[in-house]
Amino acid sequence: MRTRSSLEYTIPRRRNRRRSRQQQEAIPLILEPEIPMADDRPMAEQLQAPTGGFESAIVVPHINAQNFELKSSLINLVQNRIFRGGNDEEPHAHIRHFESITNNQRYPDVPNTTIKLLLFPFSLDGVAKTWLDKEPPNSILTWDDLVSKFINFFFPPSKTTNLRNEITNFRQIAQESFSEAWERFKELLRKCPHHGFSLMHQLDTFYNSLSYNDQDSLNSAAGGNFLYKSPTEGLQIIENKAKVRCSRNAVMRVSTNAPPSSSTSSSSNFEFQQMAAALEDKMTLTFRNEMNEMKNMMKALVPTPIPRVH
Repeated sequence: MRTRSSLEYTIPRRRNRRRSRQQQEAIPLILEPEIPMADDRPMAEQLQAPTGGFESAIVVPHINAQNFELKSSLINLVQNRIFRGGNDEEPHAHIRHFESITNNQRYPDVPNTTIKLLLFPFSLDGVAKTWLDKEPPNSILTWDDLVSKFINFFFPPSKTTNLRNEITNFRQIAQESFSEAWERFKELLRKCPHHGFSLMHQLDTFYNSLSYNDQDSLNSAAGGNFLYKSPTEGLQIIENKAKVRCSRNAVMRVSTNAPPSSSTSSSSNFEFQQMAAALEDKMTLTFRNEMNEMKNMMKALVPTPIPRVH
């Protein structure tokens, strides 16, 4: 005989039945995909390359001015210095040169940045032209966008790291003059304008890269220890010293290339000029002032001749 407990069973609640009915109703209907209609155009026409979707990456704003056109002389001026994207080319220098040409171009009702967007493709060729052609259509909206993408592509972070290392590890080459070393150091700084080194760090690096003779000469020009000067004063001392050396080197080259003279006085004068130039390198402004003071003191010690009374 079955007991009551064995006959018990769970009666589903009405709420559960509603839920199950709702779940059944929520099942989306599966629609059969539409079959595309056959293209009855001739196959030769269907196989033709599309003509759309090749818009330029640069979006030039609408120009409201009437009868506006770029002058051929301006285009030729831009094309005189083409950037091709080679490893030895500097994108920052290209942008600076391009802006030096276009910054002063003024047209009524035409913004200067619009002129730059129109002209910039004329300044590219080779790899650089291919880069611009591969940029997504309508992806460059402003001049700042163009400069940013151009610099980031042709001056990647790895190049920045390499140039920063070259600046940090800069050393004067054997037989390299002071002015030549300074110009080479400044060229590295120009190649990487975002190097991030302060003026103090730059001068300290350059000073420690010099030979002992050039360090002593720089200390003499500073009237003591060069590093005791402020960065602004130190930069001025280096620039003055480099200019003096450059002018002397030019005179030396001219004198060397000049035809030899049979006169012994010319040879003596040339030797005297060399000795004077070498001596002046070791003189400082302080030393010159002291020499002038000594001369004045010597003049004061010389007795003034007393006129004779007849």
